[in-house]
Amino acid sequence: MKIASLDQLPSIPMQMEGAVGVLKQVPVGKDDGSPNFSFRVFTVEPDGNTPYHIHESEHLNYVIHGEGVLVDIDGNQHPVKAGDFGFVEPNEKHQYRNTSATQALTFICAVPVQYE
Repeated sequence: MKIASLDQLPSIPMQMEGAVGVLKQVPVGKDDGSPNFSFRVFTVEPDGNTPYHIHESEHLNYVIHGEGVLVDIDGNQHPVKAGDFGFVEPNEKHQYRNTSATQALTFICAVPVQYE
C-alpha cells in the first residue's frame, strides 16, 4: 500500500519535444509495483502546453485545477476546467493547452504502466 501527497513529490520538467512549461509528477506507477496503471500528474504553467502527440494506448484524464483546452486530432479545441474528465482514444493525436495567463492547469493522466 502507498499514500502519496503531491506536495511531497518531485516535479520534473517534461523533456518531450513541443512541451512548453510542463511539470510531471508520478504519485503511482511501475516503480511502486503497480502492475497495470500509472497515474501521472501534469502541471501546465500559464500559456504552456503539452506536446501535440500520439500514444498507442488510451489516456484517462481528470482536471484537478485551472482551465484550458484539449486539442483533438483535427485541431479543434475543447474547453476543460477543474472537475472535468477527458478520454483520449488510442492513436488519437492530442494536446493540452493552458489558456490562462495567471493560473496553472493541473490534471491527472492515467495510462498503462508501459507508457509511463
